[in-house]
Amino acid sequence: MKNIIEVKKLTKHYKDFKALDNLSFEVKEGEILGLLGPNGSGKSTTINCILSLLNFDKGSIKILGQEMTPDAYDIKSKIGVVFQDVAVFDELTVYENINYFCGLYVNDKKIRQQYISDAIDLVGLKEFERFYPKQLSGGLLRRLNIACGIAHKPSIIILDEPTVAVDPQSRNNILEGIKQLNKNGATIVYTTHYMEEVEILCDRIIILDKGKIVASGTSKELKELVSIEEKITVELESFNDKFLEELKGSKNIGEVIYNDNILFVTYKKGKHNLKDLIDFMQVNKIKYNKIFSELPTLNDVFLELTGKELRD
Repeated sequence: MKNIIEVKKLTKHYKDFKALDNLSFEVKEGEILGLLGPNGSGKSTTINCILSLLNFDKGSIKILGQEMTPDAYDIKSKIGVVFQDVAVFDELTVYENINYFCGLYVNDKKIRQQYISDAIDLVGLKEFERFYPKQLSGGLLRRLNIACGIAHKPSIIILDEPTVAVDPQSRNNILEGIKQLNKNGATIVYTTHYMEEVEILCDRIIILDKGKIVASGTSKELKELVSIEEKITVELESFNDKFLEELKGSKNIGEVIYNDNILFVTYKKGKHNLKDLIDFMQVNKIKYNKIFSELPTLNDVFLELTGKELRD
């Protein structure tokens, strides 16, 4: 697959603060790339530089093989952008808003009408065409925001937190719409605070921290980076300190935490950890109510690599 976006050695300062530090990556044709990072990691700065909305100190950005500049209107016409903050006209209806933004790129009225219809169907706003933004719920408003950004059928779409504070129905609708856009041929750059969305959507993930890439790869590849292989949580009915100390000395144990009758154990490796833990509790006459095991998540990867939760 060819590179649709190429970012090389990108450096950006805000006075004495280095927002981007020699950042390099590419986005392949037809993929959905997830861009993750805690607040202040450089995600928004990266996107704004890619769109040529910000000047940068060093480096280069190419889109579709051409250098991206503020006046590269031919390239910009092929990009759809949906920012986190909703940007629509309050005095225009749903249909009129989409028509306006689509009309910035598509002059032919007949083609534009079809594009508008396709966008409305994609985000599920058919029954709300004549509504004004103030009449829409938060979820419907975000769907309108997406429709305005993608109505001109761009080949590249950048989505910045498109599902923040929306209801479950709207979130599912938005995610299905994004999948369809990608299926239709769009290359997508996606930022979010929701790890489950990354798991569902993204072919490849880049984790940013302090303006640098700390890891990149598929979800599976990233999970292989963490030092734990399994996490087990137990709701205990009985407990004693001796049991806890002996458990900490058991093989393959990574971390043992006990708090408010909840025992949390991580294992570095091993194939029968759950059985071994149950056997160990039975020997020590420790009763429990619930027990469950899970594999490492992307949040574990994020926390281990950056030392922060995604929302920090």
